Amino acid sequence: MLGSTHGTLTTDSRRARVIACGEHPGPAVHGRPADVGDLDVGGRPLHADVPDLDRFFRPGSVAVVGASDAEGRPNTGVTRQLVEWARRVGARIHPVHPTRPSVFGIPCLPSVADLPEPVDLAVLLVADPVPVIERLAEAKARFAVVFASGFAETGADGRAAQERLADAVRRTGTRLLGPNTNLNAFERFRDDLDGPAIALITQSGHQGRPVFALQELGVRLSHWAPTGNEADLESADFLSYFAERPEVGAIACYLEGLKDGRSFLLAADRAARRGVPVVAVKVGRTETGARTAASHTGKLTGADAVVDAAMRQFGVIRVDALDELQDTAALLARARPPVTDGVAVYSISGGTGAHFADLATEAGLRLPALSAARQAQLHQWIPEYLDVANPVDNGGHPVGDHRGRKIIDALLDDPSVGVLICPVTGPFPPLSDRLVRDLVDAAEHTDKLVCVVWGSPVGTEPAYREVLLGSSRVATFRTVGNCITAVRAYLAHHRFTAGYRSPFDEAPRTPSPSFRKARALMTPGQQLSEHAAKQLLRAYGIRVPREQLVTSAAAAVRAAGLVGYPVVMKASGARLGHKTELGLVRIGLTSASQVRDAYRELTDIARLQGIALDGVLVCQMVERGVEMVVGVTHDELFGPTVTVGLGGVLVEVLRDVAVRVPPFGEDEARNMLGDLRGRALLDGVRGRPPADVEALVEVVLRVQRMALELGSDLAELDINPLVVLPQGQGAVALDALAVCR
Repeated sequence: MLGSTHGTLTTDSRRARVIACGEHPGPAVHGRPADVGDLDVGGRPLHADVPDLDRFFRPGSVAVVGASDAEGRPNTGVTRQLVEWARRVGARIHPVHPTRPSVFGIPCLPSVADLPEPVDLAVLLVADPVPVIERLAEAKARFAVVFASGFAETGADGRAAQERLADAVRRTGTRLLGPNTNLNAFERFRDDLDGPAIALITQSGHQGRPVFALQELGVRLSHWAPTGNEADLESADFLSYFAERPEVGAIACYLEGLKDGRSFLLAADRAARRGVPVVAVKVGRTETGARTAASHTGKLTGADAVVDAAMRQFGVIRVDALDELQDTAALLARARPPVTDGVAVYSISGGTGAHFADLATEAGLRLPALSAARQAQLHQWIPEYLDVANPVDNGGHPVGDHRGRKIIDALLDDPSVGVLICPVTGPFPPLSDRLVRDLVDAAEHTDKLVCVVWGSPVGTEPAYREVLLGSSRVATFRTVGNCITAVRAYLAHHRFTAGYRSPFDEAPRTPSPSFRKARALMTPGQQLSEHAAKQLLRAYGIRVPREQLVTSAAAAVRAAGLVGYPVVMKASGARLGHKTELGLVRIGLTSASQVRDAYRELTDIARLQGIALDGVLVCQMVERGVEMVVGVTHDELFGPTVTVGLGGVLVEVLRDVAVRVPPFGEDEARNMLGDLRGRALLDGVRGRPPADVEALVEVVLRVQRMALELGSDLAELDINPLVVLPQGQGAVALDALAVCR
């Protein structure tokens, strides 16, 4: 669910390699490098300002434009809720309507020009908000909310209308929530709950209801930002703001699209720096979901594999369902950091324990076997014939007397245990009542996480409603799946933040010498020939075979002598791809006569197929290694991305690839390799030696540098195959394709 800790460019060897490519990292001060700009080498921002939204959520004065108290009017219910909300937060309210003298007994103003003071928040209950936005600027309104729909979610005309609204906002300086939003920000939040709170961001108001309802289970909510179409304020703005709030223990998000990928990652980075967990449902895993989301919000959904990778890079915990969102956010908001990642499963049934252990282990949780001494201690209270190695089966009866609490305490005292989970598949009073009381009491006296799965379909039992839900120290779940998902996310989040260092801090700010060489090789709008693409790689220090481009059979023979037999010969030309399928490659040539014949064959085939060549490449033949693919593509949301995977002719069949969004460090490049199903091939299989993983990581980092520097010019780069030779021998790019923007 989460990536492991991010790498940073700190080792002497890595620093030397980076400086050789032109990067000059400076010393870090207070989490950001000293004397650096706010843009990376590609002109993209490296930090985002946090908007001051205090006066949005807690305004001193509110204007309601289009206010009404007429019976049966849609605006009446909205006005009533806003009036009540303003009173709760202590704000002065100013209804605005051209013909009404008063609304709900409050004197009404004919226009915003008549407002007696600058307002912190203006709520627009009008069909055409643009003229009102322009007048609000004169009234010095800080924030505005537009509920009206009919904008980008409706198609081309709606997008044009939304752009006019966004233009008006940019001109005035008033910050806007919406359009196509709702009243969720102005709900009644319970003020009798304490502890860390969940802050909620949703692009569809209804989808936030399950999280909002957590208040009825004793979980505090502090804010709700329903961002709508995000003509101005976007999810990333609220994410950055909530990450700075001291009362926020976790941020829960329902996202249908991202307005800007970079802004979202900068906001997620801010939360990661502060250790604030972010849990998100992101629509668009399937083509149908992505299409529906786009029609609903009018925003790009982005390639889901890229979205998923980008979220993991920056510690955003992605879940699939709203019940997972609420349970995972609630646990992360309230649980203390783990002392260790070992999980102990404790049940009254061997079947329950075994089933839970299977599911937990499959999900990646670690269930350590308890020591012989600990098992002997547990057998003081549990019959000898029952298994207590982990999972621990007590047989049932011990939970009904003094033994139950002793067993729980012994498990929590074990140094290998950081999380205790007790699945209760169904109530069995009075034993289950005593069991949960013992668990709640033990949780109050430990710094370890105690979880209970209350599996009863009824959920009205006093043991659940009064005892478990009355405890802020026990994490209670209704399903095994949600418990495992939440605990896995909890452990992964704390692993991630413990070693997190922002990759934005060490992103390159200035172009390298490689950049100038590469730019000279690029032709806008064109696919480069293989020879030119390899020169591009060579400019960035990526090794390619010895080769010469020739235009005659005699020159091919001379080149083969210089390159050294055996050789490979390939046709070379712009816009020429899939040369093997076209019959434009010859391998293993060992004599001058073979080279002459191959040259004639290749040029004849190209002529007959109408393919223009710039020549024929005579290349060094590289011994077999592990064939990989490394490349760059351009994502609509996140910009340039870097891909690594198993390469060769089956790359499109296997589709075993990992993707990351720059910038990222050396450790993250290694994590990419760990994501591959075929990772074991690099370690050596069936007697083959281990591959040079260090060289592969180096190529990934150099390709990332290309993506950062050439992102505005390079539409696509494909190194396939990159042959990774045995350990210590490096990696060689045998073929390359590059397309200029």
